[in-house]
Amino acid sequence: MKLGISSYTYTWAVGVQGHYPQKRLSFMDLIDKAIESGIHVVQIADNLPLHNLSDIEIEALAKFSSGLNITIEVGTRGILNNNLLTYLSIAKKLNSPIVRVIIDGINHYPNEDEVVDIIKPQIIEFEKAKINLAIENHDRFTAKSLKRIIQRLDSEYVGICLDCANSFGAMEGPDVVFDELGPFAVNIHIKGLKIYRAYKNMGFIIEGVPIDKSMLDMSWILNKVKQFKKDANIILEQWTPFEENIEATIEKEENWAKTSIKYIRNFIKE
Repeated sequence: MKLGISSYTYTWAVGVQGHYPQKRLSFMDLIDKAIESGIHVVQIADNLPLHNLSDIEIEALAKFSSGLNITIEVGTRGILNNNLLTYLSIAKKLNSPIVRVIIDGINHYPNEDEVVDIIKPQIIEFEKAKINLAIENHDRFTAKSLKRIIQRLDSEYVGICLDCANSFGAMEGPDVVFDELGPFAVNIHIKGLKIYRAYKNMGFIIEGVPIDKSMLDMSWILNKVKQFKKDANIILEQWTPFEENIEATIEKEENWAKTSIKYIRNFIKE
């Protein structure tokens, strides 16, 4: 088990539509941040799409990260148009142990049967490469639904990228998600959050905070991971609220990352 950062640790610095900084965080910048923090795992997700790089650029990224003893984890979004096989090829070049995927793509929200029908024929390629396909619980599917998908795909190289917070969108807390999906986890996403009453007590707001201020308990999360005897890497993501401008938001995001990494080091030394 190792601590890692993601392109979603620095979401605002990478760029959010309508709020792009003058200089967006690059692949190499992300690795530099890992080195500065003593981190040796970097997950590059769909907000920093690797398929936009040329073969020469992929080769340079592989060489650069390998020389710094950095493990790259590949991530993407969408399961249509052979996207999974495209990212499997990239994962091979970058020596990534996983391809993390969010099932839903642009205007594509498949049901369970369609997910299985699309993914199942491609699994053999993941098995040949010995690379895990890590399906993220990304709020639309319940934990039981994702569990059925994994069981129907029936491969030791298909598992779950278990996000500790996303499933609030499916009306499920982390206890339910870990109990149902913990045995299938090959990657863990953590993020700090708090839940509080909205104005006039009508509804609730779920908002990001640094990990040390989070309602999600790190000890509980790690005990759950150990309970399932998983050696999954722990990847820090952040839901940083927007400030008065993009520059102030990126500064806040950076400070939160440093604070959170320092705190997590109390639990994960690697």
